Amino acid sequence: MPLDIPGATHLHSGKVRDLYEVDPSAGSGSGGLAGSGDRLLMVASDRISAFDFILTPGIPDKGEILTRMSLWWFDQLADLIPNHVVSTTVPERVRGRALIVEKLDMFPVECVARGYLTGSGLIDYEATGEVCGVPLPAGLVDGSRLPEPIFTPATKADLGDHDENVSFEQITETIGLETATALKELTLTIYARAEQIARERGIILADTKFEFGARADGTIVLADEVLTPDSSRFWPADSWQPGRSQASYDKQFVRNWLISPESGWDRHGDQQPPTLPAEIVEKTRARYVQAYEQLTGQTF
Repeated sequence: MPLDIPGATHLHSGKVRDLYEVDPSAGSGSGGLAGSGDRLLMVASDRISAFDFILTPGIPDKGEILTRMSLWWFDQLADLIPNHVVSTTVPERVRGRALIVEKLDMFPVECVARGYLTGSGLIDYEATGEVCGVPLPAGLVDGSRLPEPIFTPATKADLGDHDENVSFEQITETIGLETATALKELTLTIYARAEQIARERGIILADTKFEFGARADGTIVLADEVLTPDSSRFWPADSWQPGRSQASYDKQFVRNWLISPESGWDRHGDQQPPTLPAEIVEKTRARYVQAYEQLTGQTF
């Protein structure tokens, strides 16, 4: 349920984030929202999703962890690409978990970079020897490091629908060759920087997704969240071992519980997932906090 925030009008709720349009006539009592007609308020909730379902309960502090981590990464990437953050001064009730951001023309594609084979990429590879039309060597297994990172875009799905892996050629039909090429190059450049930073801190960045938008002058801008445990797979480097499921600092821990016999849930059926046990919620929060602290060197 979206919050009632003075000076802001609810526009859209995704699996985790709520987006509000900022009223340009908002007064000084609206917590930093005044006079910002081309701005949006982006609020990160504590909701967690898996297999296209929003789960209950949420993960305490998750929205704040995602927001802090995104801000840290935006700083690390500032020399590579501009980002959409305008201000962290927001109304009191969403402080710490919300940002004032630019209103951009968003590209209708999830820009995914993979340096390792797992997840939906592994499923594609086992079926075809390719991921999103990119041929890969024979003999790779779950967790294998790829010869070089690859760009594997996906279509953005509405809430409750699946994002669908597509080929580079398919996205050129939607956004044009020039824009598709620019997004591919940016995705792989950002991934290379982030993968190196994470590796120096003992974390493998297996894969991640970015979202980009354009300003009125055509400048491409990095938007949404970036390099969080929601949008990335983070693995402890010291326990990485191809050929099995990897330990992780992300929501794969929740996915693993949902598909385990312990949950009793059939992901291919039509039933909602069960309520997350307190122990799973607590351990998931601990993983998010650990990822944040190990990457940024800051205490949550």
